[in-house]
Amino acid sequence: MYTYDVKVRVRYGETDKMGIVYHANYLNWFEIGRTEFFRSLGMTYRELEQNNIMLPVIEASCKYFWPAEYDDVIIIKTKIGLLKGSRIRFEYDIMKEDGNKLLAQGMTEHPFTTLDRKPVNIKKALPHVYEMLNKCFEGV
Repeated sequence: MYTYDVKVRVRYGETDKMGIVYHANYLNWFEIGRTEFFRSLGMTYRELEQNNIMLPVIEASCKYFWPAEYDDVIIIKTKIGLLKGSRIRFEYDIMKEDGNKLLAQGMTEHPFTTLDRKPVNIKKALPHVYEMLNKCFEGV
């Protein structure tokens, strides 16, 4: 199974009064992980949209184990947890680079839709994209 890692440094504005990353920022990091995952495969979200495909978020979850703090370098590890013709789930591990400590785990689920939000089967609409994603999912 293919996993892509992105490093991000925690910015001051992402923290709360206690100096800990505000919980909703992990969802932003998940988005960074997804977009960079696609970029690592040679495709961007923009290219998907140019091909009339969107990936709206229909479900998201995050479990927190340890806080990230200002100026920490974190690693967003992203992989595909589920792939069907009409749906994809990404799974994320948020790690602290220093000591490789697991901070959080989460997932987001997305249907493949047209730009006007009609469900679409990616196998039929863009078979080359489905094959590329399936290789990542199956680890071929």
